[in-house]
Amino acid sequence: METIEAICTRRSIRKYTSQPVSEEIIHELLAAAMYAPSAGNQQPWHFVVIRARQILDAIPEFHPYAKMLKNAPAAISVCGDPALERSRDRWMLDCSAATQNILLAAHAKGLGAVWVGLYPEVSRMDGVRNLLALPKHIVPLSLIPIGYPSEQVPQPRRFNPSRIHYDKW
Repeated sequence: METIEAICTRRSIRKYTSQPVSEEIIHELLAAAMYAPSAGNQQPWHFVVIRARQILDAIPEFHPYAKMLKNAPAAISVCGDPALERSRDRWMLDCSAATQNILLAAHAKGLGAVWVGLYPEVSRMDGVRNLLALPKHIVPLSLIPIGYPSEQVPQPRRFNPSRIHYDKW
């Protein structure tokens, strides 16, 4: 898949088949995440791959927008490690870039995925932190449910020339 095509045709997919996602594909998604740009190339991220049904099913109990996890065969939590950064408060930017790389890589592999935000909602971050037994200094930024799509979401027209400014506002 061409890069521009992948960017423009990626959709947020919330319904999945029961087909498992192979370990090989999960590793490809994680490799794509680790090639994201990061401030000072510090790469202040950690990833938790979630396959345990009891964990996937528990997250919607405290996260109102995570119900799709109940039918996802897997998810990845992208977490920031502020101790790994030299430039203060850049971890969330870096981890956001890693999250987007996972979404694009999943789409390119024929998978469906969606960005489920955690940061900066304390109750959602604490819920995931407790479920995944994250160390106190690790900050969960996002969850990405992943699976083979059982829905097709049409591509909207999003290009908006009125939002483009040249040289000055």
